[in-house]
Amino acid sequence: MTQTQLFPSPAWPTVPVNGTSASYPVHRIFCVGRNYAAHAAEMGVEVDREAPFYFTKSALTLQPTGTTVAYPPGTANFHYEMELVIAIGAPIFKGDLAAAAKAIFGFACGLDMTRRDLQLEARAKQRPWDLGKDVEQSAVVAPITRIGDYASIGDQRIHLEVNGEVKQDARLSDLIWKVEEIVSHLSNYYHLQPGDLIMTGTPAGVGAVVPGDVITGGIDGLEAVSLTVGPAE
Repeated sequence: MTQTQLFPSPAWPTVPVNGTSASYPVHRIFCVGRNYAAHAAEMGVEVDREAPFYFTKSALTLQPTGTTVAYPPGTANFHYEMELVIAIGAPIFKGDLAAAAKAIFGFACGLDMTRRDLQLEARAKQRPWDLGKDVEQSAVVAPITRIGDYASIGDQRIHLEVNGEVKQDARLSDLIWKVEEIVSHLSNYYHLQPGDLIMTGTPAGVGAVVPGDVITGGIDGLEAVSLTVGPAE
């Protein structure tokens, strides 16, 4: 008997790839927590230097750069976080650093928008961060630059502005866990595949935004990311 879907199922969201007409379908979004020491300090915690730790966002939270997102329900403290995004381009499972480097398709600028009050409330009660982090329309990613078209990750500037005022300003050299280390470590727990994005953490300077604010962010050599915060629905 032929089966039909009970309701329409959305297609996988995609991110454009610079220099091509192709797009990158996104299946999963992994996020690294506390990957800049100064950000960990401003959040009142210490960095866990034994290993990276992760949380996830649904692929359906993905939004293109330049979009307007509604101020989300349930929060009075909606925060920006500017991040370097890794796009996986080849399968990797339990890979070493060399295999991790070969598995990277490219890099992009991203915003991990966060209901900070809900995240901190969950953290204080030792509960999962889902309500604070896995927020609708909260993963904004600019077009991906292929790894062959980008310099090695080093001391590139990473920055974010709100209404033109600089709020975050750091260097990728400040990353505690480097990109190959993140991919290698995460591959011990997941069969990473093309379609997986990894948001690598945010520098110090996070803060709240309100409806009407315009957020812009960049990393040297990558296409900038932006969003406008719209009114609450």
